[in-house]
Amino acid sequence: MSTSTTGSPVTSAAPDLRRWVPPAVEVRRGDLVGADLSGLDVLAVPVAAGEGADAPLQPRPGAADAAVRYGIDLAAVCAAEQVTGAGAAVTRLPVPAPDGSPRKLLVVAVGDSSPAALRRSGAALARAASTGDVATTLADGVGPAGTRALVEGFLLASYAPPVSGRRAASEPAARRLVLFGAVDPADVRHAEVSAGATVLARDLAATPSNLKDPRWVAEQARQVAQGLRLEVDVRDEARLRREGFGGLLAVGAGSASPPALVQVGWTPRAAPGAPHVVLVGKGITYDTGGLGIKPRESMVAMKTDMAGSAAVLAVVAAAARLELPVRVTGLLALAENSFGASSYRPGDVVTHYGGRTTEVNNTDAEGRLVLGDALAYADAVLRPDVLVDVATLTGAATLGLGKRHAALYATEASLVEELVAAAGVTGERVWHMPLVEDYADAIASDVADARQVTTTPGHGAGSIVAALFLRPFTGGRRWAHLDIAGTGRADGPEHEVTRGATGFGARLLLEWLESSVARG
Repeated sequence: MSTSTTGSPVTSAAPDLRRWVPPAVEVRRGDLVGADLSGLDVLAVPVAAGEGADAPLQPRPGAADAAVRYGIDLAAVCAAEQVTGAGAAVTRLPVPAPDGSPRKLLVVAVGDSSPAALRRSGAALARAASTGDVATTLADGVGPAGTRALVEGFLLASYAPPVSGRRAASEPAARRLVLFGAVDPADVRHAEVSAGATVLARDLAATPSNLKDPRWVAEQARQVAQGLRLEVDVRDEARLRREGFGGLLAVGAGSASPPALVQVGWTPRAAPGAPHVVLVGKGITYDTGGLGIKPRESMVAMKTDMAGSAAVLAVVAAAARLELPVRVTGLLALAENSFGASSYRPGDVVTHYGGRTTEVNNTDAEGRLVLGDALAYADAVLRPDVLVDVATLTGAATLGLGKRHAALYATEASLVEELVAAAGVTGERVWHMPLVEDYADAIASDVADARQVTTTPGHGAGSIVAALFLRPFTGGRRWAHLDIAGTGRADGPEHEVTRGATGFGARLLLEWLESSVARG
């Protein structure tokens, strides 16, 4: 790791916080009949619904071996327990365990055994077997994509957010997931890295904001970079002021915690001339709304308003772990949007990095101001081949898409296709939204290059207008914008998604980077 800073260093003391430790994943060859399963608490085998209304339940690899080991007629027991094989249902069979066998025998529905179905089955298994060590044949013979999806689902659904104080000392030890059958350990390793990216993004976004400020996030970037050959460069407040990052400075002006811009980069050694991708993440470590203060209820989840920067850091680290032959730079645009005597105001004109100006209309639309600085810097200095930003940017994105799809904007159809394809692989859903040229006039300003938000009554299209605001900062480069305001946090668990910070976008962007390498 190389680190360069100008001005006072950005550091913070380590908080009293314990992060979740994921289950260890092992691969064992051979069948289940004579396997040593001692010390394992759960055995899970796959089944699927037969084709047609009256078709019998279909056992999948390992199910017949489990029947022999437990001395049961699997079809009869499943029929008695009304196992249909539909969805990603998990059923415990009420059978006694022979000596040396796990005390719980589960059958897990795997649908069509597609990666999407296996990811959900892995998640359902994790929740059904929430304690103890698990042996399973669900990954037997399903191929690289199926193995990765199954392990990702299990690991992500097992996740628990960071805990502090006395609760931290009482957390259970990590479990084991033991995979039997034809499973490639390399696919397991890949799944651990990709799931680990989502977990890191969740951890960062879930950390309480009394512990998490821009200095803390910068320190996390330094810690993540250790041992990964990542370059980290932190711009503190003094340096931001010297270099003209007016958006970050304006948003952070009302807080006792100064803003920062963290640059973290992965450069492969063996790929000269590799394409350069810059990822920009919104990093508002807490958002009160500034002088345009939010209602109390709207502030509760605002510790996750830096979910975009959390995903970006996680992707760069995962690219290094996988040694991807693509150059990746992450920019974390960090500030706390608070209020005080020095807060920026409606009516102010902010000068961004590079000289573009913005007329402020709403201090609670701060994300686009910090992103504008980072995008302009990326265009002028880093000069990437592709530029992508990720941000919990607008509540408007949830009005039409809800909380299960992110809004995707891009300047090229091919980039849309690439990101939609990556989303299809990882299960992180996106929906392509238009950059409607006619709406650009809604943010025209008489005193600056643009207004921050539209002031036209009833105009709507807030997510589109925000994307149009950002576009000029990209300098006409190949650019995509992911508005994850709805998908960045979840009100409850669903499949591999857990309640709270979701880590949305980390696996999607990692898959996109890998796919772009394959495309050349």
